[in-house]
Amino acid sequence: MSRIGKLPIALPKGVEVSVSPDNVLTVKGPLGTLTQQVNPEITMKVEDGHLTFERPSDEREHKAQHGLYRALAANMVKGVSEGFKTVQEVIGVGYKVQANGQVMEMDLGYSHKIFFELAPEIKVETVTEKGKNPIITMTCCDKQILGLAAAKIRSLRKPEPYKGKGIRFQGEEIRKKAGKAAAK
Repeated sequence: MSRIGKLPIALPKGVEVSVSPDNVLTVKGPLGTLTQQVNPEITMKVEDGHLTFERPSDEREHKAQHGLYRALAANMVKGVSEGFKTVQEVIGVGYKVQANGQVMEMDLGYSHKIFFELAPEIKVETVTEKGKNPIITMTCCDKQILGLAAAKIRSLRKPEPYKGKGIRFQGEEIRKKAGKAAAK
């Protein structure tokens, strides 16, 4: 992890980074503000439009934290400047998805509808075209919150290996099994 930790993070225009005395990193940008508590042993410096991290020693724990906090900070800078996006497909006959503000209403083949409430930071869009699978597009400046929400939505109906029905990320390949007919 120390190789990742040594790389400086370039700060794009419009992004402000501040480090408080109690080692809280705050990143402000056009898409929002993110904060992260950093281990006090890892030092951060902002100079010449770059953010760098330094560790006190070459101990295993310090090396791991060095790379971890550098990666988290890089994700924060990218999030407030560009943002993150996930696209999921809902595959299955009769499966439906509709977004009403921050609440998603899903018909996933169960006897009841599923209502899923998203965090206020996440913006969601659902597209349902005739003859095509419904698509869920979520955008957010915080990669961690977006990833958790996408994983939770996928877990509501994981893709099954025989027909491929379920919720999957766009472009995700599902290994399909042959089934009973192929055994004979």
